[in-house]
Amino acid sequence: MSSRDRILGRVRRALAGVPHDDTPYEQAVPRGYQRRHGERNAAETVDLLAENLVDYRAVVHRCDAAGLPALIAHLLGERDSTGVLVPPGLDEAWLSATAVQQVADRADATPGELDRVDSVVTGCAVAIAETGTIVLDGSPDQGRRRVTLVPDHHICVVRVPEQVVSSVPEALERLTPAHPLTWISGPSATSDIELDRVEGVHGPRCLEVVLVSGARPARLA
Repeated sequence: MSSRDRILGRVRRALAGVPHDDTPYEQAVPRGYQRRHGERNAAETVDLLAENLVDYRAVVHRCDAAGLPALIAHLLGERDSTGVLVPPGLDEAWLSATAVQQVADRADATPGELDRVDSVVTGCAVAIAETGTIVLDGSPDQGRRRVTLVPDHHICVVRVPEQVVSSVPEALERLTPAHPLTWISGPSATSDIELDRVEGVHGPRCLEVVLVSGARPARLA
């Protein structure tokens, strides 16, 4: 008899005589968690998101929909970007003010080809104020996960206030677990045992988040 068989046998004996219960797990186990901490209005929630993003060393910008193309063009120019990766469902107007070469995400693009592109611009699925986290879910305006992990510079556009929630539980309600979820809290960073911080090892070295008001939802592919 294997260790697996012995363990399963003990489980069966422990459950012997226990009446069958079809109650869904989510209902059978009560969880009295707080959904959020404190009461904030929409503007205060966005302010908290910006504060926590900065605390994680992201660079935060604010603008309205009309000023977004010019701001993105400015940010790409500041980085001297020669190419920018474009997810298939990104709003074309967002990049209308820049002359930087736009590189479409291709299924057959190699990591080396992606690494030669300086920047990437995406939307997001939701942003969490209490943790300063941006969540991507592979929607058309965000593209595949790798397009936001290989280039060194990521510009992520968040529509406010509609894409901003206070807490992780509120964010989970908006997300589909079957989608490829990427949770981003600041630029890529890691530290060794001596606490030497290294950025850009497993993601972009520079994360810029644009909080834009009045932007229309991304088109579906």
